[in-house]
Amino acid sequence: MRRILSILLENEPGSLSRIVGLFSQRAYNIDSLTVGTTADKTLSRITITTQGDDRIVEQITKQVNKLVDVLKVIDLTEMQHIERELLLVKVFARDEATRAAINRVAEVFQASIIDMGKQSYILQMVSTAERLESFLELLRHESDIIELVRSGAVGIGRGDKALKG
Repeated sequence: MRRILSILLENEPGSLSRIVGLFSQRAYNIDSLTVGTTADKTLSRITITTQGDDRIVEQITKQVNKLVDVLKVIDLTEMQHIERELLLVKVFARDEATRAAINRVAEVFQASIIDMGKQSYILQMVSTAERLESFLELLRHESDIIELVRSGAVGIGRGDKALKG
């Protein structure tokens, strides 16, 4: 089962490598990883997407919590949350028919064309992983994908509770 872990930790050199090292040592796979500072610049927030049942995720959470710089770990998938991922995709846009088809797909999915070349477009979309997959599936029917890059998931719990140190 896909899980999203949100980790609050001190913004110190080596903090991220200790968390990644723990996953590696225990043979846990990281599907995506994002990291950035919080409103408090002395703290960072890491979002890790992984796979595992309740037992495995509980084990991961306990082990991550033991690390020196870690202040708090939560499993966002256990609560109501908002999750988003950024996608940038470069596609061939060689002729007017292909360009029109790409524009239609972009409009339906509320994606933005952020760059136009003589034979290519770069599109940007922010959404859930599932919606990004649907977008890419339709886009592949209309054009060839030259290159794509995804940010990995970021998430935040709904309501007035917050992940704070």
